[in-house]
This record gives sequence, C-alpha cells and structure tokens, in this order.
Amino acid sequence: MLRIHSIKLACLLALALPATAWSLPILGAAQSFTVLGGATVTNTGLSTINGDVGTAPGTAVTGIGATTLFGTVHSGDPAAMLAHVDAIAASDYLAGLSFTRDLSGQDLGGMTLTAGVYRLTSSAQLTGALTLDAQNMANALFVFQIGSTLTTAGASSVNVINGSADTGVFFDVGTSAVLGAGSLFAGNIIAADSITFNAAASLLCGRALALNGSVTLDTNLVSRDCAAGGALGTTSVDYGSEGFAGVAADAQDVPEPGSLLLLPLGLLALAYGRRRASICASLPSHRALS
Repeated sequence: MLRIHSIKLACLLALALPATAWSLPILGAAQSFTVLGGATVTNTGLSTINGDVGTAPGTAVTGIGATTLFGTVHSGDPAAMLAHVDAIAASDYLAGLSFTRDLSGQDLGGMTLTAGVYRLTSSAQLTGALTLDAQNMANALFVFQIGSTLTTAGASSVNVINGSADTGVFFDVGTSAVLGAGSLFAGNIIAADSITFNAAASLLCGRALALNGSVTLDTNLVSRDCAAGGALGTTSVDYGSEGFAGVAADAQDVPEPGSLLLLPLGLLALAYGRRRASICASLPSHRALS
C-alpha cells in the first residue's frame, strides 16, 4: 500500500509542477540495470555482466557470485523498485507508438531495416542475422512491438550499423523471450514475463528486463554499455539512451537558476514527468503494481 501511495504522490507532483524541458531516456531508472527480473534472477556458469542486476518486487538473486559483475546487485531495494516501475512505463510507452511497418508472420533473419516501429502481432522468430541500419541519423529509434514470444535460433545475431550513442533499440515482448545458444543480440528486451539465455548467448549494448517473471542466465555475456565491436567495459555505445519522442536526454535545455529552488520536488517529478500518463493510468492495473 505504501508503494501505491508513493506512485500516486509522484503523479500528483508531476501534474502540479510546471512542465520541464528536460527529457529522460525511455528506460528511466532502469537504464543502469543490465538484468532486472520481476520475480527472480538466476545464473548458472561463469557469466559476465556489465551493469547492475536487480529484482523487484521479488527479491531472489541466485548464482551471481559465480559471475564477473561490473555493477551492483539490488535485491528488492528502492533502486530496483523504481527501475521496475520505470521499465513498466517504458513498455507501455513503446507499445503505444504507432507502427510504421507490419512484419507479422515473417522471420526477422536476413532483413535489413532502417529506423522505425515494427509490429509483430504474435510471435517473433530470428534465424540468421538481423541488420539495423541507423543511416547515421541522430536519435535513430528502432522499436519492435511483439505480441507474444521472441525466440532467436542458435548462432543468430542482431547487428546495428551506422549508429551512435544516441541510437535506441527496443524489443517490447508481450510474453517471454528466449535467446538461442551462441546467439549474439543487441538492444533492450523488455518482456512481460520471463527472459531466458541459453548457453553462450550474448546480449551486447542492451538489457534484459523481465517485468513479472525471471531472467535466467547460463554462461552468458551481457552488457548494457559496450563498443560497437563488442568490447566489454567501454562506454561508447548504449542503445538505451534514446529519449522520449526521439529526443536525446543530453539535447535538452538547462533550467533557469530560479527553477533550482524546486529541485527536490522537481527531481521527483522528473522521474515520472514524461511517463506520468502511462504510470498514473495504470495504477489500478495488476501489471503496474505487481
């Protein structure tokens, strides 16, 4: 009940305070997380994770001691809970975008796509290579609205070319995602249920965010922030830095000095300002408050 009241308070503050020119990345507080499970996060084998790991509202995180972790574990703490709320809001936002092309029933393998919103009304299959060409366009945004499952075959890949640090790649999955053994994926997966990595599957320049279920790892390389060539630990590319409405966060205006008097409340409103409609509208929903 305390959590519900906290979210409602943030909504009221966001509505009451003047609109700000700032813009947050689509993922909000979830951006620092590479792996986030709604129920549990489980790892088997010697995985490497670049970024934070967390669970909310669940608290179970197992097997992470066997990983090489460049980040912090958040087990049901306030940081994880806020990331969970923001991941839900991001999923709602992505699902609400108007699609530019319908790919329903088509295998994504072998395709070369430019920036846009792509709809797949049921499941999505990736066999082979999917190439996403940002065409050197500022704030290029790729969104895949997937009605049910996302499945990648073994040794399949997602390649982003002609992109930059402000390129956004998002897979909004209606149920669960499974990455095949040895597959090489790029982009942010937000799944309503679970995300499963088969042995030696890699997720570079992206995140695995499971809203209600679990994230299961098995000897994987997962990085939210890496070089175009896949070098772990560098900071040159993050395909989750794209902001709302295609506006990068670092391109926004700086507030006037007088507005700094509202900073304590403004920061709270900022965390929900661009996402307040989807969060507030979903307050009665079990999805938003699970």
